[in-house]
Amino acid sequence: MKLLYTNFHTGDGGGHTTYIRELAAALASSHEVHVAAPPGSRLNHEARTLPGVIVLDQPFPNGLKQWKARQQAGDQLARYLREQVFDVVHVNGSADHRLVLSAMPARRPALVWTKHNSKPVRGIGHWLRARRTDQVIAVCDYTRSELTHTAYRRCRLDTVHNGVDIEHWSPWSAADVASERRRWDGGEADVLLLGSNAGTASYKGWMDLLEAVAALPEATRRRLRVVIAGVPPKAIELERVAALGLADRVVFPGVLTDTRPMVAALDAGFVLSWDVETISFACREMMAMGKPMLLTDYAGLPENIESGVDGWLVPVRDRSAIGAAVARLLEQRDALPVMGAAARQRAEREFGLPLFVQRTESVYQRLLASRQGSESL
Repeated sequence: MKLLYTNFHTGDGGGHTTYIRELAAALASSHEVHVAAPPGSRLNHEARTLPGVIVLDQPFPNGLKQWKARQQAGDQLARYLREQVFDVVHVNGSADHRLVLSAMPARRPALVWTKHNSKPVRGIGHWLRARRTDQVIAVCDYTRSELTHTAYRRCRLDTVHNGVDIEHWSPWSAADVASERRRWDGGEADVLLLGSNAGTASYKGWMDLLEAVAALPEATRRRLRVVIAGVPPKAIELERVAALGLADRVVFPGVLTDTRPMVAALDAGFVLSWDVETISFACREMMAMGKPMLLTDYAGLPENIESGVDGWLVPVRDRSAIGAAVARLLEQRDALPVMGAAARQRAEREFGLPLFVQRTESVYQRLLASRQGSESL
């Protein structure tokens, strides 16, 4: 197969970048893989390091005020599509989805769109795009179910849960964990470390966690430290943390080049999202490192765990439930290693990259086979 992946993000790109990079890296050994991404973006940079992957510097301008830039970008992409004759073009966001459709050649490749977030799918734009999209990949069953009530129900719909590199995200030795913990425990060797590498966007629910912790008895709070990696919080958010009396109980290490040392130190992880989220790469990374997870019952997050076995579920933004879960976690601290081992076992069964890549490749193959069957009729 000849494949083109597109992504509109000009900067980091978050989960989109991880998703495309892993697929491109794995499939380039058996297929011709191209990546179209804005120059200077993380995806553009990282894709250039992947053996066999061909990268196009392709902007995806968005908005009416950028009509001239959009026209130029569309002309470039249209030339590329005509010259390369792809079997599959796989888009990952609205901006690249729109530009790809405007640039489609007469001999149209199969068009695949992955729905990465939980934002509503409605409006004339989605209706028009759905009519020219062949296949939609949902990254969790929740998203697939939601799509059956939208214009995309006319498309082929498949769930392919996101995969992570479980060899890269693997548990550390007890000695290495003990050494790393000293960076985060504030000199309190017996403190429980609860943390997240999911970032500090407000919808990730970390402030809900801190408000829940602030309502716990002081003796309970003193047994806990929270570590949250990501872009440093805004001044107003830090003021809120201080007002909650938790300035000495929360660590914000900033954006880490490698979050594995921090995750290794944790006793448990959390992702308490209440918007945008679908399945969470961060959750799966922490589980692969053997960390039980505290999750909200939002979107696809519950699909990651079996509550009580390798994690816990709480209602979205329910501070009372979150606080009760934290207190229970502290009470059941001796059980955390066993739950962490169960999290790792689940990762080995369900989260690995080979399974993710094989399922995605199978989607392409079934789609192309169906198109060939239609053309032969």
